[in-house]
Amino acid sequence: MLWVNPAATAFNEIRTAPLVRFSVLALSSIFFLVDPFAAIPSFLAITEGAELKRRKRMARKAALTCFIVLTSFALGGQLIFRMFGITLPAFEVAGGLILLLIGLDMLEAKRSPTQEALGDTEEAAAKEDAGIVPLGIPMLAGPGAISSVMVLVGQVPVLWHWEMGAVLASIALTSLASYWVLAGAMRVRRVLGETGIRILVRIMGLLLVALAMQFFVNGLTDLGLISRQ
Repeated sequence: MLWVNPAATAFNEIRTAPLVRFSVLALSSIFFLVDPFAAIPSFLAITEGAELKRRKRMARKAALTCFIVLTSFALGGQLIFRMFGITLPAFEVAGGLILLLIGLDMLEAKRSPTQEALGDTEEAAAKEDAGIVPLGIPMLAGPGAISSVMVLVGQVPVLWHWEMGAVLASIALTSLASYWVLAGAMRVRRVLGETGIRILVRIMGLLLVALAMQFFVNGLTDLGLISRQ
């Protein structure tokens, strides 16, 4: 019978627990903010009448743009903090407010104005590079997703740390999922229906509001305005 050292097992559980918690937080916050399901109506309007090959090409451009933009802010986040003298608590409070506004819009099953301005869909329908703008940015990689990435990176002690790996992996998984959702937008809408998509967006919005409040509370706690329990 194989003997297992209880002390070693306990140590591994303690060591891996923060990684799992942070990874789940990073993936959920980034995915909820990118929210490719809410972009389906705009994507279908932009690609109306286009053949399947062109739809997939635009979906690929949008997902790749999202990955490049969020990865750039992840790698340069700490440099931006130092360059402008921004502290993590201040950015947590500001980011929390932005996420709260986006989450409240999602509770009403609509895109935030920061992610989709009026007329963007109509103008983009005539563009060949609509997969980059406005689909990739700001519909997928909008201010909320960028803020979330920078808040997460602000908690990383050094650039090449396991937490940074979790953030980058979350960005990659979210971008890949965005491509799958947009490339199969017709199928997704047919399976979920308009009502199903709205319900899904509202659920994500509720979770995002809770996440926004947590960012806000963390910032106020780090600033000393709220006592630690």
